[in-house]
Amino acid sequence: MNIQEAWAYGRLQLAHASSFPDLDARLLLEYLLQVGHSFLVAYGEKDLTLEQELGYRQFIQRAKQKEPIPYITGMAQFYGLDICVNPSVLIPRPETEQLVECALAWAKSRQPLQAVDVGTGSGCIAVCLAKHLPRAGIFATDISSEALEVARKNAAQYVPGRVGFYEGNLLTPFPAEADLIIANLPYVSRDEWTMVDDGVKWYEPTIALIGGSDGLDLISELLQQAMSKLRPGGAIFLEVGWQQGQAVVQLARKRFPSADVALIADYAGQDRIVSICTG
Repeated sequence: MNIQEAWAYGRLQLAHASSFPDLDARLLLEYLLQVGHSFLVAYGEKDLTLEQELGYRQFIQRAKQKEPIPYITGMAQFYGLDICVNPSVLIPRPETEQLVECALAWAKSRQPLQAVDVGTGSGCIAVCLAKHLPRAGIFATDISSEALEVARKNAAQYVPGRVGFYEGNLLTPFPAEADLIIANLPYVSRDEWTMVDDGVKWYEPTIALIGGSDGLDLISELLQQAMSKLRPGGAIFLEVGWQQGQAVVQLARKRFPSADVALIADYAGQDRIVSICTG
């Protein structure tokens, strides 16, 4: 089997298991061979070794079982970085890149400051903040020690010594006040969970996805905690479910009645980010 034949095999095998069979087959082949797209195109007639062919077939079988490609390769693209991931952490989504953009736009003119990423997971948000806010103190919390292990690995690769990590529930372990609080917390409701893609339900950590009966349990708890943790003039940026925007805005206005609370749509036009600016 040569590269071209392997790619065609993977595409065919994933035709009914993936929304993007050609892309997924290609990504797995690139990962197997440790090459880029251009190499696959230029050297399509190059034969795989027997070991490579067997390895590729194994990858394709895992993908046919709906295992997400980033968990197979151990890597997900986020904000221009290759972020290490495993089943202990949620796979970063494009929507969360917009959350980072909003937070950076607010923070860049306000350095130095202290920022905390709550429920950091893979650490992708904290790493991006540290990378783009060189004069800020960046911290991250998570209730999962396994997730923090992944986050520390990503931070060590891209921003060594720049992120302080705390294990515990939301803001509880963070010992100081922050100018910026940013969070992509679990916000899937119990009813929505039944409609979530099988690959997500079977492989991604439930603790990072389900936010209670209405999906707002942790968001509400964070806002309550933030009342004593957010410095005057600070801001909070939250990623929320596409049907939760108005509910979260109401929660935010109840906790921070004098703040400027705004609902920001994602690039698909869905409610996605709630910003709470107190100054």
